[in-house]
Amino acid sequence: MPTYEYVCRKCEHRFEKFQSMTAKPIRKCPSCGKTGVQRLIGAGAGIIFKGSGFYETDYRSDSYKKGSESEKKAPVTPASEKKTETKDSKPTEKAKPAAKDKKKSA
Repeated sequence: MPTYEYVCRKCEHRFEKFQSMTAKPIRKCPSCGKTGVQRLIGAGAGIIFKGSGFYETDYRSDSYKKGSESEKKAPVTPASEKKTETKDSKPTEKAKPAAKDKKKSA
């Protein structure tokens, strides 16, 4: 439940009220008792994480989890292992092993 900030237009009293998003805005000032309270638009308090830890994958959908599992299983080849040829380059031939002399010395 959010905390809303209010200001009274009659006495300029500012206060905060912790209430449900579906609750109707307050109209009566708690300080002067007159009607004329206006709810202000605030920046919000942000997100507060409490507990031993928080991980970004804690609240992921099932479809996201399945997709990430399939990516982990797929083999990835580094860019250095990929063979690319350009118009100017020619494939290199493998070096042939040196021929051994079949003659035996006496």
